[in-house]
Amino acid sequence: MTGILEGFLVIGIVVAVGYGIGRAGVLGPSATQVLSRTAFFVASPALLFVVVGTSDVGAVFSAGLVVTAVTSSLACALFVPVGLLRRRPAGEIAIGSMASGYVNAGNLGIPIATYALGSAGAIAPVLLFQLAVLTPVFSTVLDVVSHQGERTSGLRTLTAPLRNPLAIATAAGLVVSATGWLPPEPVMAPLRLIADLAVPCMLLAFGISLRGAARPGTGDVGPSLWAVVAIKNVLQPLIGLGLGLLLGLSGVALMTVVVCAALPTAQNVFGYAVRFDQGVRLGRDAALATTIVSVPVLVLIVGLLAS
Repeated sequence: MTGILEGFLVIGIVVAVGYGIGRAGVLGPSATQVLSRTAFFVASPALLFVVVGTSDVGAVFSAGLVVTAVTSSLACALFVPVGLLRRRPAGEIAIGSMASGYVNAGNLGIPIATYALGSAGAIAPVLLFQLAVLTPVFSTVLDVVSHQGERTSGLRTLTAPLRNPLAIATAAGLVVSATGWLPPEPVMAPLRLIADLAVPCMLLAFGISLRGAARPGTGDVGPSLWAVVAIKNVLQPLIGLGLGLLLGLSGVALMTVVVCAALPTAQNVFGYAVRFDQGVRLGRDAALATTIVSVPVLVLIVGLLAS
């Protein structure tokens, strides 16, 4: 249980610092937007390139990756009919879909994997799938949606991934990983330094945004939020458990895929919502609500599967 509690404590402290910054107003009224754009355009591309480029992509292709790909994809897909039936804006549907399946594998998943599962490497398949697939796909969709109503050509829509810094960084990282060639250390060192900004920027921006925010679940986004919580905190772990059993997993291997599926919505989702000005409140509320609910869920999973 130590890893679970430590992970939540780390996140909570940084978010609390952000909230304090927001109350003090020391970064001005545009702090959330500036930090989110810094993360999106500068730090996150560096993080994607460093993580993907230095990973042994072949080593993470396993049953765990299959479970991650299926559970995340299904969880994201399950929200779409909810949003359509409620006639919500396309951008909010995209954010709700991402929030339903994009887990906090970085700043929460790594300490949990280290202490509860025995190795930080257990989170690698989740990180790879999210960085190489979900991040470029959703950021491209949000880019297209954010330009709806403007006079845009079909060529602009088709080439959206080529203008997406996250997709470009991921592609470059995959090329580097596949070829085995890394840029020289004078290039990698500043990239790593910049990459280290990504998670703190997102968490601080999230904390600042909580200043004066309405209680989660109120207003028009309430039903969408509870749908995200149900999918993320209940259905995705159950899908992971069922698929893991179907593939013959047991012991630590089974607990790993279920714990990874039960991680809450990543703060990255809120960062992308702010960047594209789509579903911002749903992204913020989903990250907060699923994180709170995931504490007892993760404790229960570890307790049951470890016994």
